[in-house]
Amino acid sequence: MREQAIPDWPRTEEDVRTVASQAASPRFPVWVLTEGEQVIGCTTLFTSTPEWGWTRQELEQSAYFLATSFTHPAYRREELGRLMAWWAVDRAARQGITWVRRGTYVERLMRYYRDVQGWELVHTPQRKDRTVYLMARRAERIPALDTLIEDSGAPTG
Repeated sequence: MREQAIPDWPRTEEDVRTVASQAASPRFPVWVLTEGEQVIGCTTLFTSTPEWGWTRQELEQSAYFLATSFTHPAYRREELGRLMAWWAVDRAARQGITWVRRGTYVERLMRYYRDVQGWELVHTPQRKDRTVYLMARRAERIPALDTLIEDSGAPTG
């Protein structure tokens, strides 16, 4: 992300260590995308939406929250971020969840999520002196995923 001038995570080596430590923490439901033994992507899929930035009505709706998605640079052209987002949307639908939500501080990523991946921009609150772009997408089955990935079926959260 630094090489592409995307001023979001990871900003520092400490950020890298923080994200890496989440994979070993039971508080962070980190999922990995692999090709053989190689980890080529990871994302965190929380079973609840953070309380800040969303209305009470939205918080009462069933939703997953997709966060900290990263892909291996060698697989950039494979659009693994989109694949992981589709997986979250499909998984939510299979589990009877209504929405998948996500957020970013990076306007360029928000536009990509909105214009390419089909997310709706819902709110733009200020957090940590920055604009946060909070987005949502209704859960839906994505049958094409069955031929692209094999879900481990492990529980989230």
